Amino acid sequence: MGFIDTLKKRWNVKSGWQVGVILLVFALTGTTFMYTVKPYVYPLFGITDETSTWIRVLAFFFIGLPCYQVLLLIWGTLLGQFKFFWEFEKRMFRRMIGKK
Repeated sequence: MGFIDTLKKRWNVKSGWQVGVILLVFALTGTTFMYTVKPYVYPLFGITDETSTWIRVLAFFFIGLPCYQVLLLIWGTLLGQFKFFWEFEKRMFRRMIGKK
């Protein structure tokens, strides 16, 4: 069983093409986050490289993660995978708050 087959089974998708699109969405989301949120959104809240590490960690959890989730849904929708990423978001949120 290859890597693509493993991801198809884990993500419950039907084709290798869909796995490729999902991986592309993750890549585009990470790149978009890196080039937009860190240099443009964090400074709106006064977060810079000189800011205390603890403040930057808190900023990541309270500002960065929600921005990442929104970007993930935007890219997922643009590339036709909204349903997959909406379910992915719900599962991740449930894990974060500890509900089944």
